Amino acid sequence: MNNIGLILFDIDGVIRDVTNSYRMAIQETVNYFSEWRPSIEDIDSIKSEGCWNNDWDLSLEMINRHVQNNHLSFSVPTRKILIECFENFYFGGDPNHDSSEWSGFIKNETLLVKKTLFDELTQRRIGWGFVSGAELPSAKFVLEQRLGLSTSPLIAMGEAPDKPDPTGFISLSSKLSKLPLGISNSPIAYIGDTVADVKTVINARIKIPDQKFISLAIAPPHLHVDSFLEKRLKYEAELRKAGADLIIKSMDNFKKETVNLFANK
Repeated sequence: MNNIGLILFDIDGVIRDVTNSYRMAIQETVNYFSEWRPSIEDIDSIKSEGCWNNDWDLSLEMINRHVQNNHLSFSVPTRKILIECFENFYFGGDPNHDSSEWSGFIKNETLLVKKTLFDELTQRRIGWGFVSGAELPSAKFVLEQRLGLSTSPLIAMGEAPDKPDPTGFISLSSKLSKLPLGISNSPIAYIGDTVADVKTVINARIKIPDQKFISLAIAPPHLHVDSFLEKRLKYEAELRKAGADLIIKSMDNFKKETVNLFANK
């Protein structure tokens, strides 16, 4: 029996909380080269532009803007040198070696979902997979070692152009669909926590207008505290403005909030 729909997941901010890992690596990398440590709000602001899905490029852009805005004269690092610094903060070891040797911020990450979510989706005849801007070793670490998913359909950094380019999203959607993408195929949803994730779905619609694509969006974990309610509502408004079809309030309630997503399809 064919699936009634397909849900593809971003990883960072959806499957795991990267406030104290990837975002901290951005802060420390920018500070290392510029002696300015951007706030989490600064990072949210630049991510809301919808074109900075790659955290290496985002870090470099923040350094460039800091230099220009403050009329500074120091040399901005090359992309290669910045990546080496970023990786040292994030992995704290060789990304291609055993994860037990890592000592970086990646060890700070907490999971936002449980493996049972994907078991339940399968039981409901909903296919699933992952399209992420995370590096492959990082993505496989969280999916396989932390979540316990032995096989996970995945597009990671370097396997497709960075979001909001929809190439990776379309590629995995096609691979996991029984029928060619188009009017006869079941709906496909993508959930992410940035404007770039929303725009990925919008751009996929432009490429394949006959396929029903659904944009699900959620504010990143650091905004899901009572003291940040106003900031979360503002962030969610930006996601809606970008074109999100449904704002998910909590990954804890993901099943409940999406129970009718593919109803009568």
